[in-house]
Amino acid sequence: MKGTSPTLLIVDDDAAHRTMLKAHLGGEGYQIIEADDGDVAIHLAREREIDLVLLDLKMQRIGGLEALAAIQEAKPALPIIIITAFSSVENAVEAMKKGAFDYITKPVDAAELALTVARALNFERLQRENTALKERLGEKFDFGKIIGSSRPMREMFETLALVAPSDATVLITGESGTGKELVAGAVHHNSSRGGGPFIKVNCAALHENLLESCSATKRGPSPVPRNSARGVSSWPTTGPCFSMRSAT
Repeated sequence: MKGTSPTLLIVDDDAAHRTMLKAHLGGEGYQIIEADDGDVAIHLAREREIDLVLLDLKMQRIGGLEALAAIQEAKPALPIIIITAFSSVENAVEAMKKGAFDYITKPVDAAELALTVARALNFERLQRENTALKERLGEKFDFGKIIGSSRPMREMFETLALVAPSDATVLITGESGTGKELVAGAVHHNSSRGGGPFIKVNCAALHENLLESCSATKRGPSPVPRNSARGVSSWPTTGPCFSMRSAT
């Protein structure tokens, strides 16, 4: 939020109703700005730092739906809660389809009002944090060798960016030829171990008796004591080992 407490814009052509909403929400610690019609609300939303809008649907000069569209055009991320009479709930639902966060009905219940406002503000905060995180990840991580811009690919990039800095064991699955090795390489390249060796072992190409050599230790021929010989997976002390096997 901006400042010490969130700023709410209350938009209603009924002065008494605005006063009631201001009393309820001011008591919750919010800063309050008032507008007596949609045109004033549009101007204030464009010019002022506002965290949330409470918008009545029925007003004289510019109605809530028109004001909603104009405010969203100016500030798409600004959460808007519709205030409506029970008889116009259908219009409120239509407003939600057009981007409003939620609606509350008149007469307004104080507890419901406070809860809905808190949810909307929390959602907007999470959206901003998520956007900032994606921007930071986009600056830090490079998956340029993996081509794709579809939604599943973008989700995969986000997952890779989150897991690469960790020490977690990563299981990569997929059909043959779908790029599992590229994904493993991207995790390695973008990790803190990126400067170390990246060992690739195709388990499907190895005889089962040879797989023991891929363990951290292996059995040496007699009279060499067990655990005396080093396995392949003990090589990369500063980098990962990527093992690949065929699906069964």
